[in-house]
Amino acid sequence: MNTTPSWRGVAALPRAHGAPLIACRIRAYPEDFRVEEELPFAPDGDGDHRLLLVRKTDSNTEWAARRIAALAGVPAKEVGYAGLKDRRAVTSQWFSVPLGRRPDPDWAELAADGIDVLERHAHRRKLRRGTLARNRFSILLRDVVGDTGGCRERLGRLAEAGVPNYFGPQRFGHDDGNLHRADALFNGRVSRVSRHQRGLWLSAARSQLFNELLARRVERGDWDQPLPGERLQLAGSHSHFLAEEVDAMLCARHRTGDVQPTGPLFGAGEALTGGIVSELEAAVAAEYPRWVDGLARAGLRQERRPLRLNAAGLQMEQPAPDQLLLRFALPPGSYATALLRELAHWSEAGTGRGFAQGVDEA
Repeated sequence: MNTTPSWRGVAALPRAHGAPLIACRIRAYPEDFRVEEELPFAPDGDGDHRLLLVRKTDSNTEWAARRIAALAGVPAKEVGYAGLKDRRAVTSQWFSVPLGRRPDPDWAELAADGIDVLERHAHRRKLRRGTLARNRFSILLRDVVGDTGGCRERLGRLAEAGVPNYFGPQRFGHDDGNLHRADALFNGRVSRVSRHQRGLWLSAARSQLFNELLARRVERGDWDQPLPGERLQLAGSHSHFLAEEVDAMLCARHRTGDVQPTGPLFGAGEALTGGIVSELEAAVAAEYPRWVDGLARAGLRQERRPLRLNAAGLQMEQPAPDQLLLRFALPPGSYATALLRELAHWSEAGTGRGFAQGVDEA
């Protein structure tokens, strides 16, 4: 019988640092949630593309890209961007537009749509997804109740030890719709679907499997400890290697942040881990055989993702007795949700959505 597997949603994922200390409200206004992208390179200064730094308010990335494309007179698919940013926020992010030798349009016309072009540079190539150094966040928490006095100590612990690097709820869609559709796809109940939708569903399933493995490591208490058979990632790179044994030198490298454990992004290919780690990952795969097989048949290759997320420059201010302002930076592909959920329960203004909803990917 092809039954739909059960899974735990983001709200049910275990925390690594204890119960949240406060309850609050987020994004009462778009200005309460600010994100600024940082590129890992400087603009070329010449070329057929325009690299635009755009500040947008209360609009999502794909909509802004379509508006930019319409003004520039190019197909929307030709506009590049490094990452998706949520709608209810003020975000500064980069877009690339292929103009060739044509003159720039009047970018000021985008202001009517809440889009301000802050910088423009000539560039040689399209901006690709994931091409980011990091994202800087500024998040204002309103109507805060609870142990605000303990928040500074908790944040110090989060800054030092990191948090579980869970995928955030928007990856899975409203009421986990992307997971239900992915299961239907793997089960053969969906035959015709756009490439974009198919990619969203595959990504959701893959992310859920990662979250499940990480949740089990958090419950075991070894989510941030190298185990025999671990696949360790080198700091500042996507390179990783198999650690068949864990010795004092490897533990020292882990303590300094030079290497860190990773979890699976399932796909085709041989298992990349060994020992107890391989057993843990195989146990997850055994509970979702149709998903694991479907990801491999879809052409995805096995990859790795760090189990730990470290926030840089984590700071807290208290602009009013019932408000907290958090500032921090995250690497690309990570979620502010993962950090915030270790501190607070929250509701999102005007949506009725709870503490694990609505914070976008970095």
